[in-house]
This record gives sequence, structure tokens and C-alpha cells, in this order.
Amino acid sequence: MDTEVNAITTLVAEDHETVRLGVRALLQSQPDIVVVDEVTDGHTAVERSCELQPRVVIMDVSMPHMNGLAATRAIKAATSGTGVIAFTRHDDSAFVSELLDAGASGYVLKQSPGGELLKAIRTVASGGSYLDPRVVEQRAQANVHIQPTGRRISERERMVLRRMAMGLSNKETAFELGISVKTVEAHKTNAMRKLGLGGRIDVVRYAVLQGWLDDR
Repeated sequence: MDTEVNAITTLVAEDHETVRLGVRALLQSQPDIVVVDEVTDGHTAVERSCELQPRVVIMDVSMPHMNGLAATRAIKAATSGTGVIAFTRHDDSAFVSELLDAGASGYVLKQSPGGELLKAIRTVASGGSYLDPRVVEQRAQANVHIQPTGRRISERERMVLRRMAMGLSNKETAFELGISVKTVEAHKTNAMRKLGLGGRIDVVRYAVLQGWLDDR
């Protein structure tokens, strides 16, 4: 494929065909953006990013084989000039923080107008960072920081949240881990506060993002 010297080379990683085709059509309508490849899973996204060295990768968060979080980490570790934009319908603060911590330079919601994705691509391609205005507004209203926090949950907190996501009760978790129910509740509260998770649904989403449920 011949590309203009100054064109923003972009790789689209999205497993849903309808969304992928829509993104491709949007990008191909822009004279300064060139789609160099489209992939449908995280492993392939990493492989093709290493081969093609695109300036920007549009990264779906939920994909088979390797999710967008793991793929983002791998791409940032293996390439030097490729920026990653997380492209997802999830506006959970935990998702935003984890993707930024993994090295993503942009975060755009699929439900936002296409113009937001174009702004993100051009901003990231020029070395900047971009957050969807809807994410910024929601986090501001909730008084949640949207920059990488560096706050990590402990291993015991991770074990408790994983079991919560799997559907275990506090009593069952306490029995498995050999701790009291009150300690389970304390670990759960602390971990959810650190990650900005509001309830069990958020915990399950976070567990899927982290791949905690893959080896059940």
C-alpha cells in the first residue's frame, strides 16, 4: 500500500465487524489518515504493530485471545513510536486508569461522535494525549482523578475481588482464603475504593479486563 509521507498510519484492532467497518470508513474519508491494517484479536494487534510500526493503534478493549489492556502493554513495550488509543464503550474510572497506566495515549468512547476519534488520532499522532470529553466530564462530576494513579491493590485484595467477580459470597471467600468475613469485607472495600469501582458489575468488568476469569 502506498502512503503519503506525512499521512498518519493507523491500525484498527476491533473484533466486531460492524464497528470495524464503520471505523475504517470514517478514517478512509480523511486525507491525512491511512489505515494500514485491520485485526480482530489482541495477539495479532501486537504482531502487526511490531511489523508495521503504525503511528496510531485504535485498540478495542474487549477482544479474544488477548484483551486490549494486555495488547496495549505489549505494543508499548515492543515499539517506540506507536501511540495507542483505547476505543471502548466502558467509561468506568478503573478502565480509564488501567489503560492509561498501560501506556495508552488516548481514550475514546464508541458511543461518542466520530469526530472525537479523529481528534484523538491527530492528537496522539503529534505526541499528545486525548481523553474523550464525556469521560472527563463524568470523572470530574464524580471527583475521580483520570490520570494514571499508580495505586495498586494488594495481592490479597486481588484475590478477594477475583472471587467476588466469580460469584463467591463473603463467607465462601473467607473459607477459601483462611481469613475472617470481616477481613474479606475490608479488603473488598479498600480495593474497590482504590480502583473506583461502584458495585459487583464494575468488579466483574474489571476482572474481565484483567483476565482474572480466563483460567476458572
